[in-house]
Amino acid sequence: MPDLLLELFSEEIPARMQRKAAEDLKKLVTDALVERGLVYEGAKAYVTPRRLALQVVGLPARQPDVREEKKGPRVGAPEAAVQGFLKSAGLASLDEAKIVSDPKKGEFYVAVIERPGRNTPEVIAEIMPDVIRNFPWPKSMRWGKASAESGSLRWVRPLHSILCTFGAETEMPDVVRFQVGGIVSSDVTFGHRFMAPGLILVRRYADYVASLEQAKVVLDLDRRKDIILNEARNLAFAQGLELVEDEALLEEVAGLVEWPVVLMGSFDEAFLSVPPEVIRATIRANQKCFVLRDAKTGKLANRFILVANVEAKDGGAAIVAGNGRVVRARLSDAKFFWETDKRIKLEERLPKLDSIVFHEKLGTQGERVARLVALARELAPIVGADPAKAERAARLAKADLVSEMVGEFPELQGLMGRYYAAEQGEDPAVAAAIEEHYKPQGPSDRVPDAPVSIAVALADKLDTLVGFWSIDEKPTGSKDPYALRRAALGIIRLVLENGVRLRLLQFLDDLVVVGKLTSTYELPAGTPKVSTLQDLLAFFADRLKVYLRDKGARHDLIDAVFALEGQDDLVLIVRRVEALGRFLDTEDGRNLLAGYKRAANILRIEEKKDGRTYDGAPDLTLIAKAGQIEEKGLAVALDAARRDASAAVAREDFEGAMRALAALRPAVDAFFDKVTVNAEDAALRENRLKLLNAIREATREVADFSRIEG
Repeated sequence: MPDLLLELFSEEIPARMQRKAAEDLKKLVTDALVERGLVYEGAKAYVTPRRLALQVVGLPARQPDVREEKKGPRVGAPEAAVQGFLKSAGLASLDEAKIVSDPKKGEFYVAVIERPGRNTPEVIAEIMPDVIRNFPWPKSMRWGKASAESGSLRWVRPLHSILCTFGAETEMPDVVRFQVGGIVSSDVTFGHRFMAPGLILVRRYADYVASLEQAKVVLDLDRRKDIILNEARNLAFAQGLELVEDEALLEEVAGLVEWPVVLMGSFDEAFLSVPPEVIRATIRANQKCFVLRDAKTGKLANRFILVANVEAKDGGAAIVAGNGRVVRARLSDAKFFWETDKRIKLEERLPKLDSIVFHEKLGTQGERVARLVALARELAPIVGADPAKAERAARLAKADLVSEMVGEFPELQGLMGRYYAAEQGEDPAVAAAIEEHYKPQGPSDRVPDAPVSIAVALADKLDTLVGFWSIDEKPTGSKDPYALRRAALGIIRLVLENGVRLRLLQFLDDLVVVGKLTSTYELPAGTPKVSTLQDLLAFFADRLKVYLRDKGARHDLIDAVFALEGQDDLVLIVRRVEALGRFLDTEDGRNLLAGYKRAANILRIEEKKDGRTYDGAPDLTLIAKAGQIEEKGLAVALDAARRDASAAVAREDFEGAMRALAALRPAVDAFFDKVTVNAEDAALRENRLKLLNAIREATREVADFSRIEG
């Protein structure tokens, strides 16, 4: 079966856009082909700095013929309906339609539409201009004389040529002819900009890849990454060093070159007095180079790896020298920042925070620091931290934001604060907390485990959430400009992974006031405090579901536990969920859930019918008078189970609470087997409905079983 080869050749595509662009090209073209009845065997997209390419294999030579029956109006329908039918079906008159008889609906018109399939190149030529014109680049541009005209072609960078061929491997493929923005498709591409810029005639994919290789172009982005990584490791190994690997930088560098040439440069050892993270950030940000470390000591070496896009005649000496000059200049700046910053104590930097706005409705960074100090002091005894150290760390946590180094490299915030604090003789726990209070910043980031760090990290994230909730700035849909979901997940991980017993609602309630600023936060006038805090707790519940679902827990069990009043201790919530999950995996658990649902369904129906609820304890005298052993047995079992489950929950023994509920199973089964709930005697019926309600209330000692699926 024939294959399609497409290449869009342009000026340099930004590295950050390349992988997504290749995926978009593949999806847009293959979706359009399938929509037109052209199914294929496989497709793969490729990208280099100067080209997007796509290979689609196993396409049919032509579309399948289509025969479609379009149902029309009844015979004798109004003229307007008939004319609308003829127009939509493409018929000249009703003579071209057939009449079909239906025993129930009578006679109606049917148009038989037959469309012969077109040759696949025709379909591709129809698809491609639309794909190219509407390509979803994050940013695009117009160029040349045509740019003055409205509707002219836009592309990420000027588009120079389009290669498009179609044909079987054993035959000479045809050029698929179309044009976009004055660019006519052909079977021609070009090699490396400097080493082989000449024209290349292309037949099919295998020739295309081989010709590009000869013209110093590696088409596959992942292959370029492998070349860079392996050659960098080998160069480092030859010098007794190790590559400090960086996946994001590797992806970017592979998107900057078509023919990767890996070289090693060096810089003055004197620069190694600068913190290694600063050296790495400087070399990475300014020169897109990798750093190396000593294989034995793990310390940074005065070497770096760069990736060129050409094979230079001098073996790359001039390229290395040029990069070395820039690296040395940048490291000189970094060393200056480091030496300058060290002279100013973090404490002395604090007044500058008053001039930096954190958020127009939440004040300055200075005001935020005051809140963090208060919060950290409150949290310290809860997490087992020294209150004085927690307060000190919170006071200095944001001071490095006004340092020269963080101004140049914002990604080093916190880390530089730790270095400056250590240089200035701060307690090691305080210095560590200054760096770690930003953590965890993602699901794979490390969670601090030192008490002072936990206190300040919790304070930072709680301040963010309570602050933005107090001004009604919450995440919506996929938009979360203030990273509030990440902050909530950070709190969840800090609490759970360190076993912190924090009553969230109670703690938040102490922070927020309504109408006057007598505490840390102020809600706008007229904002209900309780609903705001409950809404924030519900947000935590949603994030906890995500966290636990990723660990294999069921979302309905989380709902069932959160539905109980006062559930704001995340550690206990997780323990309840885990115990409930284990219980429901047993036969007793499954049977009790089935019995609960049966009782709840009967209650729901009868309460709706009677327009009332059946709260309150059942009358034991009436049960004894009825004389049914199973009914009395259930009443006794419920009383014991609820008492035992409540006692177990009070001592945080959730497994024990589940065992107490499991003891209900025989009594519930016997009751439903032998007892008629809807007795003719109204008093007896009411009492038995109260007994069913008692089942519902007993299970609420551990969870709201109505939220459990299955």
